[in-house]
Amino acid sequence: MSLLRVRFHRWVGFTLIELLVVIAIIAILIGLLLPAVQKVREAAARMQCSNNLKQLGLACHGYHDANGRLPAAVLVGPGIGGTDENNIGPNWAVLILPYIEQDNLYRQQSTSIQNYLQWVKGSGGGNDQGWRNLRGNIVKTYVCPSEANATNPGNRAGGNWARGNYAGNEGPGDPWASRDGMAGGNYNGWGGSGGVLCINSGVTLTQLTNQDGSSSTIMINHVRAAPDASDMRGTWAFGMPACSTTANHGVGDSYGPNDTGCCSDDVAGCTDLPQKAMGCWSGGYGQGTGRSAHTGVVIATMGDGSVRNFRNNISQQIWYWINSSNDGNIWPDQ
Repeated sequence: MSLLRVRFHRWVGFTLIELLVVIAIIAILIGLLLPAVQKVREAAARMQCSNNLKQLGLACHGYHDANGRLPAAVLVGPGIGGTDENNIGPNWAVLILPYIEQDNLYRQQSTSIQNYLQWVKGSGGGNDQGWRNLRGNIVKTYVCPSEANATNPGNRAGGNWARGNYAGNEGPGDPWASRDGMAGGNYNGWGGSGGVLCINSGVTLTQLTNQDGSSSTIMINHVRAAPDASDMRGTWAFGMPACSTTANHGVGDSYGPNDTGCCSDDVAGCTDLPQKAMGCWSGGYGQGTGRSAHTGVVIATMGDGSVRNFRNNISQQIWYWINSSNDGNIWPDQ
């Protein structure tokens, strides 16, 4: 008769010290991994943002092919002041909707858009504000993936203005001085301040090429959406500076891309946030510069449709030249 031997194995677990060491090692590895993950995520977001800007450049060129000019930054009817937020018309982002595969959205208010456009041209129509019914639609192509405030609509002028991060360049001077593609004023002796997408009419590509060159002039700037509902900065269909256009930038207290000075945008109802590189004066509309959540740069679409990054540290004068269509200067590569 054989005896069965039963062996009892004692389970030996981690000691408290060993467990703490393992946890510490895991924490260190996570700490090393997170920055790399964040860098990859930001690189992907920047690539998508650049692609959005590329698509918008192609859309503006498509509009030019169909209409003979680039789209207007914003339509403003006869007798309407440029800061009248309740009576301005559709902006460039509304006008190019059919060229970014948003024709169904455009057709919902195409009659209203055409009525306002004809009114501007003096050939009928009228102050038809029905186009504003488009304002609450979130259009993915208009939103930067790095935008933290994309779901927080602006509440002025009827409210529910969906956010967006791209702005037509009206030039570095007073947008009214370059309306209908005019030359604009001369600031600081730096040359003309003509825009590209101007009030009531954009320039032609031939005009842009023959002046400073389409590859040397910004057509669409990146802008940031504001965190407060009363602050309309970064609203895709609202045709005011810092909201869906840029103007008066590279002059005065607007120093350059992502500048950190106070009051450097002028937007009614805005909140001054220089600590977030979003300084603003709330007394009215008239000034807005390029801003982005991408570290150290503002991404922009040039007149030829190419996309470039501009560093925060470029000088005010160079930023002026980059945004002017007719300053006559050659700016150093940035």
